[in-house]
Amino acid sequence: MKIIVSAGGTGGHLYPALALVDYIKTQDSDAEFLFVGTTDRLESQVVPDLGYNYRGLKVKGLVGNPLQKAKNALIFVKSLGASNKILKEFKPDIVIGFGGYPSASIVLAASGKHIPTMIHEQNSIIGLTNKILIKRVDKIVCCYEKAMNDFPGNKTVLLGNPRASVVSSKELHDIHDLYDIEPNRKTVVIVMGSLGSSSVNEIMKAALRKMQYEDYDVIYVTGKNYYDAMKEELSDLNNSIHLVPYIDDMPSLISSCDLIVSRAGATTLAEITALGAAALIIPSPYVVANHQEYNAKELVDKKAACWILEKDLNAEGFVSEVNQLIKDDTKLKTLKDNAKKLGKPNACQDIYQEILKTLERK
Repeated sequence: MKIIVSAGGTGGHLYPALALVDYIKTQDSDAEFLFVGTTDRLESQVVPDLGYNYRGLKVKGLVGNPLQKAKNALIFVKSLGASNKILKEFKPDIVIGFGGYPSASIVLAASGKHIPTMIHEQNSIIGLTNKILIKRVDKIVCCYEKAMNDFPGNKTVLLGNPRASVVSSKELHDIHDLYDIEPNRKTVVIVMGSLGSSSVNEIMKAALRKMQYEDYDVIYVTGKNYYDAMKEELSDLNNSIHLVPYIDDMPSLISSCDLIVSRAGATTLAEITALGAAALIIPSPYVVANHQEYNAKELVDKKAACWILEKDLNAEGFVSEVNQLIKDDTKLKTLKDNAKKLGKPNACQDIYQEILKTLERK
């Protein structure tokens, strides 16, 4: 089987694609893969470093003033020619787009050549690229019921994010061992994405001072760029507050902490639900179409998480909410159980089977 995978711009698009490819390799050792992305974004560095064949397209998002949008649209039209050349050379059996503007070019070109196509939507709000592709693709895979309802029902399946499969099969470690915390002491992990959040950090300076006197430990991820300043300003906190710049093994912390406080990125929520964690979500309001709030709402509506919108976030209210949750074992168990029900630990397996079915129908 020869597969072109396209994912562009952000880790939220790229890492689910990589997870699926890694799984397919375990099922079909003869499968060949070609990644198609941008020439200058994250995927152009990560994918070749992992040893996968990679082709970059010169494409830009349809953003900016009207003149810039017109220029970028022209660049996109030119990228269709490059995409057709890639298809002619590689001769894929199927092309799968995971979002980001490079996906639009290669998937549209494949559809025009009657090559089977599939797209994956990680968020509850359909991204612009996938909106463009809806009518042209053979199969659509999504992660949320809202997206499922907005896509055509005759070719859409709700199978989840491939990252859920990765964390479900990963060897996990206990947070108490990782941070030398007493075995029976409760733990709260607070992480606002891999880069951190300057706005939330400001509020947490006061919140962490109030939390240091409680009967639980806190792991607070500042983000690499903010770590030194936060560490200096909060140097007087006691040893129940652990400031770290970044976490390499987030699944272990999610699985073994008592409460995870996080953003509502697609990958993060896929991991939280796959591992069945109790979560307090603070959606980022700085994302396209406010999709994190919609992602979070699906969990909140099913009593699988609690949330605080950033506009309502303050130190006293945050600490009060955390204290109420961490001391309520019944509530924590309910959140964990309901999150687990929403998890898709077999996402990779199910998507792979859908690929095989799509090829059979062609």
